[in-house]
Amino acid sequence: MTPEEKTLVEILDEHNPIDLARYINYVTAPQAGAISTFSGTTRDSFEGKTVLELRYEAYKPMAIRCIKSICSSARSSWNLHSIAVAHRLGPVPVGITSVFIAISAVHRVDALDACKFVIDELKASVPIWKKEVYANGEVWKENSEFLERRLELGKKDGVGGGKDVEFEGHHRKGCCGAKVKVNGGGVANISTSHGWSSELE
Repeated sequence: MTPEEKTLVEILDEHNPIDLARYINYVTAPQAGAISTFSGTTRDSFEGKTVLELRYEAYKPMAIRCIKSICSSARSSWNLHSIAVAHRLGPVPVGITSVFIAISAVHRVDALDACKFVIDELKASVPIWKKEVYANGEVWKENSEFLERRLELGKKDGVGGGKDVEFEGHHRKGCCGAKVKVNGGGVANISTSHGWSSELE
């Protein structure tokens, strides 16, 4: 099988739970001595605020393309057998999985290191947006990995503060484009290293 045939990437529509066993079964193989997984679940609080749920939105075709690019980069760095990545959209209540990654390899070090790489790159670059819904309000959140990537690029490019920059790409391995920051009017421009751009409202 080709690497593409051993990679499963799915963005699940609203109210479709992630079947952890399905993705673990997908990466299971007789030659794989290790399966590493990551399950990201909604926690019940953030900085003293009670969290009711998270809500995710995505531009699905680009998100899938970006995740596949990240998986390809992982394969070029580690000796991997199979990769499965699933991300849920819509509301995700406390205690429920919103993102799941399963990676199999001959050796555990490859599986563990690749799993960390995939989730870190997904959080830093894939166009999936998160809203935290609290008992007393809600707010769109940027992942800390995305903010760190933006600061890193700002320093590299000599951009001070980044207030006039709505989004930035990155140059780390696994890069598949840029992540969007929505401006105050609810309009966002998307741009990637592949040159695609559009406006969302």
